[in-house]
Amino acid sequence: MESTNQEEEAEVRELYANGIFMKTNEVEGKLDEGNVQDAEDAVKEKLSVNSEEARALLAQLQFIRGNYEDALRILDGIDLHGTMKKLQPSLTKKTSKKIHSRSTGSELGATQQTAGVVLTALYVKTKSLQKLGRFTEAANECKGILGAVEKLFKNGIPDRLMDTKLQETISQAVELLPELWKQASEPHEAIGAYRRALLSQWNLDNDCCARIQKKFAVFLLYSGMEATPPSLSVEIDGAFMPKNNLEEGILLLMIVLRKCSRGKTKFDPSVIEHLTFALAVCGQTSVLPKQLEELMPGTLSRGDRWNSLALCLCAAGGMNDALNLLRKSLHKHERPDDLVALLLAAMICSTDPYLASEGASYAERAVANAQGTNEHLKGVGLHMLGLCLVKQAKLSSSDLERSNLQTQALRSLEEALVSEGSNPDLLFDLGAHYAEQRNLTAAMLYAKQYIDATGGSMVKGWRLLVLILSAKQRFAEAQVIIDAALDETVKWEQKPLLKMNAKLKSFQSLPAGAIETYKYLLALVEAQRKSAGPLLSIHQDDDGKENEFEVWNDLANLYSSLSHWKDVEVCLEKAQALKQYSAEALQTEGLMYEGQGQQKEAVAAYMNAILVEPDNVTCKILLGALLSKISSKALPVARGLLSDALRVEPTNSKAWYCLGMVHRDDGRIADATECFQAAAMLEESDPIESFSSLT
Repeated sequence: MESTNQEEEAEVRELYANGIFMKTNEVEGKLDEGNVQDAEDAVKEKLSVNSEEARALLAQLQFIRGNYEDALRILDGIDLHGTMKKLQPSLTKKTSKKIHSRSTGSELGATQQTAGVVLTALYVKTKSLQKLGRFTEAANECKGILGAVEKLFKNGIPDRLMDTKLQETISQAVELLPELWKQASEPHEAIGAYRRALLSQWNLDNDCCARIQKKFAVFLLYSGMEATPPSLSVEIDGAFMPKNNLEEGILLLMIVLRKCSRGKTKFDPSVIEHLTFALAVCGQTSVLPKQLEELMPGTLSRGDRWNSLALCLCAAGGMNDALNLLRKSLHKHERPDDLVALLLAAMICSTDPYLASEGASYAERAVANAQGTNEHLKGVGLHMLGLCLVKQAKLSSSDLERSNLQTQALRSLEEALVSEGSNPDLLFDLGAHYAEQRNLTAAMLYAKQYIDATGGSMVKGWRLLVLILSAKQRFAEAQVIIDAALDETVKWEQKPLLKMNAKLKSFQSLPAGAIETYKYLLALVEAQRKSAGPLLSIHQDDDGKENEFEVWNDLANLYSSLSHWKDVEVCLEKAQALKQYSAEALQTEGLMYEGQGQQKEAVAAYMNAILVEPDNVTCKILLGALLSKISSKALPVARGLLSDALRVEPTNSKAWYCLGMVHRDDGRIADATECFQAAAMLEESDPIESFSSLT
């Protein structure tokens, strides 16, 4: 009985007008019997309102009760727009003058209250039409409300209306109109409504304005329809004018985030998510950390802030800074078992052999914690574990340990394939791993699966396939694949393919074609830099310089093989201007000196390259081979360098051959024979570019 009484009390509703409250029990009974006129008379008598106001209140009551058709029928009997026109002269006149007396103020308040009741009725009509699925009619009705408001307040809505209900109704109508146009499948009208809401003087509070800005940004980002850029009647010097949906959406979200950081509106975590997506699309994630740092303390938890910053820095190329933040987040006193942080930390570590051991521990913890609702992430953890073990094996000083790590890596990747079979990146990593182990048949299988899974849209899949074909000495097919890949990919993503095309031509003794390809590649790099303009981020600028450096350095290597020393010097000068301390440039310099017979200078260049990059396999091979030619006393040093090169890259045929030459010169014929046999075997499957360049 007690619960029943509580329900009955909760269902008691009230109507309010002229400072008077009225319980609706009796009125609701009359409405249920269909006696609308009696209900109207009761409201008029009790609340001292006119006929239009009484019907407006009754319609509002029916809407609250869920009787949308009845609400519309009640409102159909009155001319709401006509009533608004009658109110316009008095309201406009009174709001344009200062209030000098209490009577004038109360008169204005009464007028505003009447306007509020009528506008609420129009809003109820709009919402009823929306509930009944008549979206176009609802949108037009809502548009009429805003038009009436603009006529009521020709000089703009005052900062503070005496009737707060009137302001509330206006704000609700402004926020509702674009949503109605979206429901009516009128995207252009929706965009116009959003801009009208944000640019006109509606006196919206900060929370309402922030909601509209966020909804507009979401619509621009995900609607799939390109809006015409906004245009202002007055141009402001220095003002930023967005040129497309993406720019306008980012601008709106950054404005909302700025309001949150200044405490003007409540923080909405989804704003960060949408802004992250938008900035990622345009490659500007480096902008987001500053936005996160400006948020007030307590808005985001410390762990969430670190993780978000790490994700942004990772996308912007700041791997070391991202990893340091994740280490703090994963501290035993913070959130040591945060699955997303563990996987991100493992992914970062998987790119660096010196961090691979740390990454493997993160990946193992992620696999152990991938339970329950997070079990689907176990495959991702196994994938990261496999990549970390592959990198860790490259630093192993023991053949047995290296073999065990490679076996464990392959097992982890194969286990990951069970739950992540549709993950294209996993297919690629398996193909690259098998290719490095010279299991070309398995590598070819996974490379084709990866290309099928990505629809041929990813350049690295074509690169892997070309390298496998070149390792099989099927150069004609490799050339066909490169040509097909160039047709399938967009111009700005063709740089790796063009570099490979140049190397393939050089490998087939077609230096003229290779040189022309490099020249076109240089023009492409320059064109991309110019096209980015002011939106070019520091990371993108660094990538552009790195690409240009690689082209000049590869061109210098090509001229070096042709003994065109002056051209080599010019290309090296260009490369070193872009990247002063580079192992690759020093290596090319060493080749030039060696080709010119300047052995001491060549040794110095190779040693400097190794100091810059201690694990540079090619420099160690070149230095070891050169030292063995200079003096028999240097044979032990040469042997150490070549053995170290093979520790990092055990499938390098040139390293085996040079080590065989050292053993031969040192009188170790049996060891030399084994090295020559290994070199001969591996040379048959040498690609035009090391498989390790893919990872």
